Amino acid sequence: MDLRPELTPPPVSPRQLDELCRAVVRIADLVLSGAGGAGEEIRALNARTGHDYTALDFAEYEGGRGLVAFATEAARPARPRIADITRDELVEIVDRLLTADPESDHYLRLLEANVTHPRVGDLIFHPPAELRDASAAQIVDEALRYRPIAL
Repeated sequence: MDLRPELTPPPVSPRQLDELCRAVVRIADLVLSGAGGAGEEIRALNARTGHDYTALDFAEYEGGRGLVAFATEAARPARPRIADITRDELVEIVDRLLTADPESDHYLRLLEANVTHPRVGDLIFHPPAELRDASAAQIVDEALRYRPIAL
């Protein structure tokens, strides 16, 4: 199934990617050196991108995803909420996650922003026994069944 454009990862211009790569390296250097000023730089980047990065994200990015992946993530919406997303679209998104699509980070953020299940990623990557080997549709149905407890 093809996804509509608003559900696919938005392109990131080379200029924007380069700017964010430089910012990530600068902040990581501040964090790792302990020179000070990292908190202010992180708050400024978060304000500009809408993300909630912490000093730990900058200290450890090289060990997990790499500079370009981190900068690409920062360039894209932190919580891409789509008001009229359909079940079939959610199934396609989960299917892309199950098949390790190269844009999985974007699809996981998209899924988390558009279902209320607080641990929807665990249904895919650390499923309970009843969802092991489940289809994308079964995972989506389980996620959509979740109802928050009113306090």
